[in-house]
Amino acid sequence: MAWLTEFGERWPDMWPVLWLGTLDTLYMVLWATLFTVLFGLPLGVLLVATDRGGLIPAPAVKAVLGAVVNVGRSLPFIVLMVAVLSLTRLLTGTTLGPTAAIVPLSIGAIPFFARLVETALREVDRGVIEASHAMGARRITIVGKVLLPEALPGLIAGLVMTVVALISYSAMAGAIGGGGLGDIAIRYGYQRFDDYYLWATVAFLVIVVQAVQSLGDVLVRRLSHR
Repeated sequence: MAWLTEFGERWPDMWPVLWLGTLDTLYMVLWATLFTVLFGLPLGVLLVATDRGGLIPAPAVKAVLGAVVNVGRSLPFIVLMVAVLSLTRLLTGTTLGPTAAIVPLSIGAIPFFARLVETALREVDRGVIEASHAMGARRITIVGKVLLPEALPGLIAGLVMTVVALISYSAMAGAIGGGGLGDIAIRYGYQRFDDYYLWATVAFLVIVVQAVQSLGDVLVRRLSHR
């Protein structure tokens, strides 16, 4: 077990680097999640509301929104990061570091989350919506007090899936200097041929993903049995 002994000897030097990388990853993911919900949730609602038989049927609008979402989802994230470098520089003043990485992370996650929101809202019982219509509820009221509350467990599950995807995306952001654990894996693990750093970053990413997934599962279970 010589490798374990060597790992223990190197751990005091590795720990600060890995901890800072974890903080950068969490910073990127938390801000990207905020922007994803801010834009992805209304987009998902519009995808459902403008569909045939929706609250505000508008097939042409639905087709345009669907096309935009499909284009956003079809781009591999590594390609998307490069494609929006100019926009990233315009918004943040740089293309390097965790703050810059928030831009492509958000753009990549918004259409993904919007489709999950659409799926969750479609699972709401149509009878509940029709009953609200019959009682004279306005469209905005139906969305805020019927659709979203009834779909909340599905929305939380979709958000958890999105956060896990963002953690994966943030690791890829390290390939172009985005910082975080992905950057450590590339610079310390791959470029320096240091397996200790490589596998340590993998372990940290797994821990973060498991923590997010476990918290999400608990919330979904509680909301489903309220």
